[in-house]
Amino acid sequence: MSDITFEISVPSDNDGYCLLQCPTCGEFFKLEPSDYKDDGILEIWCPSCGLVGENYITEDVLELGMAIVQNYVTNLIYDEFQKLERKFKGGFVTFKAGPKPRPKFENPIRSGIEALVITQFPCCKRSVKIKPLLQITGCCCPFCGVKNYEIK
Repeated sequence: MSDITFEISVPSDNDGYCLLQCPTCGEFFKLEPSDYKDDGILEIWCPSCGLVGENYITEDVLELGMAIVQNYVTNLIYDEFQKLERKFKGGFVTFKAGPKPRPKFENPIRSGIEALVITQFPCCKRSVKIKPLLQITGCCCPFCGVKNYEIK
């Protein structure tokens, strides 16, 4: 069987930022897609807890991915059952594939949380969308991990 790939596009908000979620603390923040894909950035730090995560995929993206894969596999299995039904048709042994299973609903992804504000990080000269409270209490730069207390 050949390798099968699925592509899920994550929408950006009106300012061009995509929603991410820290796997450690669960905090949401937004980065520009160009920053996330930049090869010069080796790791992404969570602005809230300051830890590096393996991936920052939100639950919505994971659920959509699981639904797409489940629907694909269900269709593959049903197609094989139909082949068996045709193969044994009119013979001594019969096989019925039954009705086609209903596909699992593939919930579209929305850009999500809008209560985040654009924040400039002078250390890396890049911007991120974070919760306004993090601007007051201080947060870590997602690109270098430096803790900033005086964010504009």
